[in-house]
Amino acid sequence: MANNWNIPLWLEQEVRERDKKCVYCGVEFTLSKISKKTAASWEHIINNVKIITRENIALCCCGCNASKGRKQLSIWLQTKYCQERNITPNTVAPIIKQAIQNGL
Repeated sequence: MANNWNIPLWLEQEVRERDKKCVYCGVEFTLSKISKKTAASWEHIINNVKIITRENIALCCCGCNASKGRKQLSIWLQTKYCQERNITPNTVAPIIKQAIQNGL
């Protein structure tokens, strides 16, 4: 059984276990009724919904997901949004560091 994004349940559970806070800014997730901005949302690190792997699926806050949109990771990390929040290749979660090392 997959969710709305066709992420299989086993992978969803694995990612939820790994990503306890935003993989980009590190904020602790909240329920969306408390704050939509800090609620968890599914992120395709490479913006291709067909790539459903543990290396490409992550959880980030809605604020970071909305800011990143369809931008390439390396380009997004240079934006004002990231600069204002001190989001750098050194501060992101290991899954994102791995993506950066792979040239994304």
